[in-house]
Amino acid sequence: MRSPLRFTDKVIIVTGAAQGIGRDVAIAAAQEGGLVVLVDRSGLVHEVAAEITAAGGHALVVNADLETYAGAQQTVDAALQAHGRIDILVNNVGGTIWAKPFQEYAEAEIEAEIRRSLFPTLWCCRAVLPAMIERQHGVIVNVSSIATRSIHRIPYAASKGGVNSMTASLAFEHAQDGIRVNAVATGGTEAPPRKIPRNASALSAQEELWYQGIVDQTIASSPMHRYGTIREQVNAILFLASDESSYITGTVLPVGGGDQG
Repeated sequence: MRSPLRFTDKVIIVTGAAQGIGRDVAIAAAQEGGLVVLVDRSGLVHEVAAEITAAGGHALVVNADLETYAGAQQTVDAALQAHGRIDILVNNVGGTIWAKPFQEYAEAEIEAEIRRSLFPTLWCCRAVLPAMIERQHGVIVNVSSIATRSIHRIPYAASKGGVNSMTASLAFEHAQDGIRVNAVATGGTEAPPRKIPRNASALSAQEELWYQGIVDQTIASSPMHRYGTIREQVNAILFLASDESSYITGTVLPVGGGDQG
C-alpha cells in the first residue's frame, strides 16, 4: 500500500513551479510532507508557495533564470542554505515556444527553443551533483516529452532527445554515488491556459493550423486517443522521485497513453 507521506522531510527542488505540471508537482509533494523549493523566473511562483503554506506545507521560493548556469547555482545555493541538503531535483522547465515546420524556424528561434528546453535541465543537474555526490544520495527526475517523435517542433524534439540521453548517461555515471536519474516523457496534457504564455505573440491563422497539426498528430499517435491530465503526469513524476522506485534508474518513462515517443 502506498504511503500517503512519501516525502516527509525530504528537500525537493521543483523547477518551473509557477504553472502547469511543475505547480502541481510542488503542491502534491508538499502535501506528502516534502520541504519544497519552488523555482521559476515568474513572480507567479509566490502564489503557489502561498497556497502550500496556507495548507500547512513548507515552501521556499527562488526566483531564477534557469537558462543560465548562474540561475541554477543560485537555486542550489538557496536550497542548501535553507536546508543543508537536497534530496530530490525535479527538472520541469521547458516547453515548445513556436509550432511550425522546421524550415520556417529562424536561427534565433531555434536557439531560443534549445535554451528553454535543454539548458535548464543541463545546468540544474550540473549544479546539484556536487551536493548529492558529497552525501552519496540523491534523486533526479527530468521532465522530457514523447515529442521526440512528432511534427512542427523539431528544436523542442532535439532538446528533449538531449534530456533523454543526459538522463541515461548521468544514471550510468552516478549510480556509484547513490544517485538515481530518471525521466518522464510527457504526452499531450490537458492544462489550464497559461497565465504567462511561452510565446507572447498572437498566433497567425497559419500558425494556428500548424499547432492544430501537433494536436491531431498527438491524439492519433496515442493508442488511447486522448490527452492526459496533469495529475496523470504528476503521479509518474512523484513515483520516480520516491523510494517506491528505488531500483529504477536510467529510465525514460513515456506517459502518453501508449505513445512511446
